[in-house]
This record gives sequence, structure tokens and C-alpha cells, in this order.
Amino acid sequence: MQGLTDKRVLVTGGASGIGEATARRFAEEGARVVILDRDVEQLERVRAEQSGLAGTVLADVSDPGSVERAFQELDTLLAGLDVLINNAGISIRHSSFVEVDPEEWQRVIDINLTGVFLVAQQAAKRMLAGAGGVILNMGSTNALTGYRHYFDYNASKAGVVELTRSMALELAPSIRVNAVCPGYVLTPMQEAEYTPELMAELNAKIPLGRHAKTEEVAALFAFLASDEAAYLTGQCYVIDGGETAGALASR
Repeated sequence: MQGLTDKRVLVTGGASGIGEATARRFAEEGARVVILDRDVEQLERVRAEQSGLAGTVLADVSDPGSVERAFQELDTLLAGLDVLINNAGISIRHSSFVEVDPEEWQRVIDINLTGVFLVAQQAAKRMLAGAGGVILNMGSTNALTGYRHYFDYNASKAGVVELTRSMALELAPSIRVNAVCPGYVLTPMQEAEYTPELMAELNAKIPLGRHAKTEEVAALFAFLASDEAAYLTGQCYVIDGGETAGALASR
């Protein structure tokens, strides 16, 4: 991708799954990458496996104080920021809407939506003080169509999409802001939870017949951050193998 060499990049939730693959892709593009995550063991593992990282930061994106301290550390590591991959998030499967614990609802909203806001705000301050930049927020196809059992996750991701659009308007022309909305992605954690029968059932809902690879989502992030996407802002880019084209996900 054009224009990623030596870019200063922060990937939140970068110690596993899509975030880990994205950090690796940007490092391969020649960027200076810092990973932010709250999992100490996973951070240590990634630090050992990805020798090209510029650093790692331990932080909880849902805690304003933790985010502020993380960016102070980032200032020391990178002395500025060009690209934010705002990826950190969680999901909880609920058996019943009427029985869910409100604390679980709040936890999902705090990490998936408030966390995106807190990190993006700190990143935008630095980008506006510099030469601008790119903010890419992690959405989901759950933001675009209804899914049973994940109402708090769905609501949080719908909020991320609208936050992205509003940020793009306010921060232009210095900062481009887009959202990436994956469908089913085969992360190691998900794969461990699937039975062969469940995998076959889910793949049958997807026109391309399979889950996305984490590297494929990482490639979309790399493109949207690159100079090749210089006229793209305020949009939600779906990567789902055609899943939502026929509203298959809700059946």
C-alpha cells in the first residue's frame, strides 16, 4: 500500500485476533506500530513473536484515566500518531433479552462504544496538532442488521458507525475517519468454540461459503489507511463475503 512506510500506528485490542493480524500487516508495510491491549499475557506473547513492533501499551479502553496514561506513554514511543486502528471490543452471547444483567450491558457499551470514543478523542488531539491522520473504527455487520442474543453488542456497533460518520464531518479535512464492518471472521478463539456442525451451519449463510480470515480484514484496514484511499471518509466498509446482501444473517 502506498504511504504507510514509517507511519506511526496504534492498534487497540492488538494482542489477538483481527487486531494482532492488523498490527502485523502494518509492520510488514514498514509502519511503526504500537499495540494497546489489557491482556498482559497476550501482550507479552505478541511482543515476543512480532519483533518489528515499536512498542506495547497496557491499558483498558473503557477507563478514561487508563486511556490518557496510555497516550502519554505513546507520546514517548512514537512522538505523535498518524493512524489509529480502534479495534478493541468484546461480545457476550445472551440467552434472553429480559434476563440479561444490566452490568453486562454496561460493560459491552463501555468497551465497544465509549472506549472507541475515548481512544479516538486522544488520537484526534494529536493528529490535529500534527499533520492530520486516519482513524479507523471497528464496526460490525451487527450494526447494520438484527442478530439475536447480541443486542448490547449490536447497539454498541451501531453507535460506532454513527460516531464514525459524525467524527468524519467534524475532523475533515485533516483527519479521515471510516469504519470497517466485518461479518463472520475466523479468529483462533472462535474456531476453538465451533463444532464442525456449527461451522457448516454458519458458512452456509455466507455466499462465499466461509468465514473471513483475520488477514483479509487487516488488508482492508491497510488500504483504508493508505494514500490509495485518500478520498474516502465517513463511510462504513462491509467485509462479509456477501452475508448481508440477502439478509441471511438474521435467519
